[in-house]
Amino acid sequence: MQSSYSHIVLGLGATGLSVVRYLMSQGITPLVMDSRRTPPGQDTLAQEFPDVELLTGGFVCRYLVQAKQIIVSPGIPIDTPEIRAAMDMGIEVIGDVELFAQAIADRPPCVVAITGSNGKTTVTTLVYDMLNAAGKKVAVGGNIGIPVLDLLATDAEFFVLELSSFQLETTHSLQCIAATCLNISEDHMDRYHDIHSYRAAKLRLYQQSRFVMFNRDDALTYPDEPTNQNTFGLSVPEGDEWGLADGKILHGESEIMNLHEVSLIGSHNQANLLAAMALADACGIDKNMMIEIASHFSGLAHRCELVGLKQGVTYINDSKATNVGATVAALNGLSDHLGDLILIAGGEGKGADFKELEKSLTNVTQVITFGKDGSKIAQLKADSIEVNNLEEAVAKAVEITFSGDIVLLSPACASTDMYKNFMDRGDHFKQLVEQIEDGEG
Repeated sequence: MQSSYSHIVLGLGATGLSVVRYLMSQGITPLVMDSRRTPPGQDTLAQEFPDVELLTGGFVCRYLVQAKQIIVSPGIPIDTPEIRAAMDMGIEVIGDVELFAQAIADRPPCVVAITGSNGKTTVTTLVYDMLNAAGKKVAVGGNIGIPVLDLLATDAEFFVLELSSFQLETTHSLQCIAATCLNISEDHMDRYHDIHSYRAAKLRLYQQSRFVMFNRDDALTYPDEPTNQNTFGLSVPEGDEWGLADGKILHGESEIMNLHEVSLIGSHNQANLLAAMALADACGIDKNMMIEIASHFSGLAHRCELVGLKQGVTYINDSKATNVGATVAALNGLSDHLGDLILIAGGEGKGADFKELEKSLTNVTQVITFGKDGSKIAQLKADSIEVNNLEEAVAKAVEITFSGDIVLLSPACASTDMYKNFMDRGDHFKQLVEQIEDGEG
């Protein structure tokens, strides 16, 4: 092994591999380190880049402090002692998004960036679809699907990126044509000191954008400094704002479309649609393209996904609600429903304060909880039912519901205590719903 390396990649997996791939294309052979003994992507790295060294089981300080640049995967906190030691010596520590930003620095602003606690993937997908429908060459990635550096191989004229707070911590020169922070609620409190440090990471995006769109219904998304900005929200818009009035989507005084023509379920998704339209508008997209997409886009898997109607009961899979804010949004979005609303929640809470959920539970007839932190949610509403697993939760829901009711899986927790990921949990829920006998309720 060499005595020193100019570039070190911390963390393998899909992101780490994309960084290695990019650096090698630039004639740079990095050293890769991963704290895990057998990191994902290890075999791929050996096959694609047999000359790239991989150190597993920890980070070796003597290499880090001699590097010119350290590229950190989003899952690794930058206050890890070894990384902090390198930063204290003035060594540049960035992430893959910053490397991407530096690679496209000579282009005119061509990035549309979306962050927030909830709704990121929905809005990212909507913006991508709207730009695509308008005939633009567009690539989508970041925290959704493809790592950003792999998008450089495309001939895209626009990059639509979903960005997490972890990614934004190490990004400072992304020149966005437009960006948004959709909302902010407690998430990843096992990584951040408080919601203010989490918010600060999210709002780093604003300083890197030509145009900022924020949520006027969520004060935490407001920019700290004046910028070229506009707002979206569920209220009547003023001036050039985006909003709702008389069952219509409006941009200022201009009517875009009727809400009854929108395929998405829930008021939280109406807010997502407003944000997407505003971002597409900032890219010069015709409103007819926006209307076309809004009319047909019925949502993403595991995000307020309509699973089916069994015995007159509607079952909705919102397994992607891995934090309290996502579940609050789903419950508030369904608050106008006339039948009973049964919530299935619980899992790995990630240090969250579930107290924020309590107010929204007034819309819920019955709470059924399971998983590691299910009992903490059960304490928020009298007569909550605690069960051992999702099978028992669905069985109990079938037992207590009547035609016209809704059963919503919106866990407010991560899935890692019982499942590989939220998709695995959502798929299991869908399987359980499919097995319900479809008789008369």
